[in-house]
Amino acid sequence: MGLAENYRCRLPIAQLDLGDALGLTPVHVNRVLQEMRGRALITLHAHTLVIEAWDELVRNAQFDPTYLNLER
Repeated sequence: MGLAENYRCRLPIAQLDLGDALGLTPVHVNRVLQEMRGRALITLHAHTLVIEAWDELVRNAQFDPTYLNLER
């Protein structure tokens, strides 16, 4: 959609709102984000999300690109 570039995008949303949008508790959102930061998968600073280790993040999330028709 053109909103992300170089593995970074604006993320002007509070953890509470992110949890509400995803149907998760704020505690769970915080713990998952802390774990991803601790494993150096992402950084969050000044409402900007940076994916530091794309391949590892995809592997850990067990992402299947065919789900979004990204690969055939």
